[in-house]
Amino acid sequence: MVGFINVIKPVGKSSAYAVTAVKKRFNCPCGHMGTLDPMASGVLPVGLGKSSRLFDYLLDKEKTYVARFKFGFTTDTLDVTGEVTDTCDIIPSISNINAVLPKFIGKIDQIPPKYSAKCVDGKRGYQLARKGVEFSLPPKKVTVLSAICLGQTDKDEFEFEFVVKGGTYIRSLARDIAKELGTLGVMSALDRTKAGVFDYSNGVTIEQLFESDNPEKFLIAPDTTVNFEKLVLTEKQATKILNGVFENYGFKNGTYRVYNGEQFWGIGIAQNGSLRIKSYVR
Repeated sequence: MVGFINVIKPVGKSSAYAVTAVKKRFNCPCGHMGTLDPMASGVLPVGLGKSSRLFDYLLDKEKTYVARFKFGFTTDTLDVTGEVTDTCDIIPSISNINAVLPKFIGKIDQIPPKYSAKCVDGKRGYQLARKGVEFSLPPKKVTVLSAICLGQTDKDEFEFEFVVKGGTYIRSLARDIAKELGTLGVMSALDRTKAGVFDYSNGVTIEQLFESDNPEKFLIAPDTTVNFEKLVLTEKQATKILNGVFENYGFKNGTYRVYNGEQFWGIGIAQNGSLRIKSYVR
């Protein structure tokens, strides 16, 4: 079985929990794209079977998050689940926030949180942080396409919407925006509302998956998740490529959604007229 289930992950559950639930419901291997922390909610695309091979082409897709930041303190995890490490009395206004947000739009340098999956000498950052090991992570380039303050939700809390490219840490934005405002800040809530073609409109809860007599109706076809040009092979071309014959077929250079008739094969890379399938999902 192939396809994607767009799980709407609830707060308090891990991404692994969601994947295990889908695996149990469909009785096939599964993998997920873009981990959500237990405190976060929202869309979590889960690939069934060989569909997970498409994740390399999906990870850099645009993602939309609605987040809440609390100001006046910080924690070791950069969110409200961590231990408070510092406090201050400065709570910004909406006008203060709106004045600095443009500085965080575009390609920016961002230091990932220590409590993250980033590797340091072969160890995950969160593993080292939990053991109290001192280490630092280098800044990396990330892309923020838009940053909007949606309003104030509490005396020290504001809600934001961010549209970002893959690899952007919203917790780090809380830290850095607060620093620009001359204060401290942490993430207090996070909801991923969109990741590529996956959003709430094509999402399903774990409860809905198990209550349905026909869970296959929630499957999202793998070829609809990527937007490369469509390339339909002739029967002769398909047979040769399947047997590893990479001759010049006259294809122009590029990346394609490759079909054998109506069957989606996967993502193909054409170069010098030849074609290689990089991610078979058939």
